Amino acid sequence: MARQGAVARGRTNDPDGLRRRLVDAAYEAFATHGYHATSMHDLKRATGSTGGALAHHFPTKKELGLAVLQDRVADAVEETWIRPVLSARTAAEGIDMVFSRIADELERQQSVSGCPLNNLALELSRQDDDFRRLIDGVFGRWRAAIAEKIRADQSTGLLRDFDAEAFATFVVAAYSGAMAMAKASQSTDALKVCAAQLTGAMQERAPSHSPASYPESHLICGSKSGSIEGPDPKDEKETKTP
Repeated sequence: MARQGAVARGRTNDPDGLRRRLVDAAYEAFATHGYHATSMHDLKRATGSTGGALAHHFPTKKELGLAVLQDRVADAVEETWIRPVLSARTAAEGIDMVFSRIADELERQQSVSGCPLNNLALELSRQDDDFRRLIDGVFGRWRAAIAEKIRADQSTGLLRDFDAEAFATFVVAAYSGAMAMAKASQSTDALKVCAAQLTGAMQERAPSHSPASYPESHLICGSKSGSIEGPDPKDEKETKTP
């Protein structure tokens, strides 16, 4: 009983920490199960919070959903896509690197839940204008960052005759579609195919005197490692965790 009282007091004295836990739990639940399939009671139980504490931070589920988009989904796109692409030597290397890292991570996890932004866009965009505008804004910043990197390559002569905005839209659409296919098939093959095709398209627009600027994608589609499979039953003892 004393321990429970200490936990309760800790929660009361750490409102910012509780808010973060609620947003983190909602992000995980929305990405895995969907916005509509997740109840506020589910999140209250997952975080160990009271109904009053939950209502204090997020009086409605919509307000929590908007916070997830602003504080987690937008940040995830920034960390996973925008910063790596902008800091890469070339746009093609950055794009290929992102696809590679994500495919590797999904194969390590042995599970694909899809792109959180894409999942929420499909579920919420037609139902609420606030959600739609926020989701569209995240997609817009994503496209703008890729286009910025392509224009930087053009300014240094690494690319020519290229519509930066159109190709940035193509990259985001290809990734979003590949993640949807990966979720359906529980395989990373679609990601690897798209990475190879995108890199190939950029190679075709690179000056012939600098082929090394846009190397071929190292993601090989159709490989056995593309499948998302559970552990081999023979290795069950080794793969179990305490």
